[in-house]
Amino acid sequence: MSWSRRALLLAAAGGLAGCGFAPVYAPGGAGLSLRGAVRTTEPNTAFGFAFTRQIEERLGLPTQTQFDLSWTVAVSSKALALDGSNNIRRYNLEGRLDWRLTPAEGGAALLSGEESAFTAYSATGSTISTLESERDARRRLAVILADKVVARLLAEAGA
Repeated sequence: MSWSRRALLLAAAGGLAGCGFAPVYAPGGAGLSLRGAVRTTEPNTAFGFAFTRQIEERLGLPTQTQFDLSWTVAVSSKALALDGSNNIRRYNLEGRLDWRLTPAEGGAALLSGEESAFTAYSATGSTISTLESERDARRRLAVILADKVVARLLAEAGA
């Protein structure tokens, strides 16, 4: 790395430190207050299990529950591509997730929000491969939405 590039990186880091930037997971960081403290709504669908798993992957298993994360999701499927015989060959899955973070002991919502995302899957193979492609797309959608929720929680925890 050249000296000018190092100087630029150091100047950028200094500028971030001057504006109050602090790593979320650094010692004393705001993200540590959420580690193991968030319990999600009990999952009862494949989407719910994938969503909960990703939340726990990012924030840890709820060992010292301080907050409850409740959520509802709406997923819609739309045809994206047709072949020459008018068969649908690609689908788009669009998801909208409404969430609320409340104290574990009950009370008003501390944070709430709405996240949306989309993913797609191919329907060019057999019926079984198309169904598996759809399941995989739903899992990906759950992970994307969970990551968006975690990003909002971490951003608000640092505010």
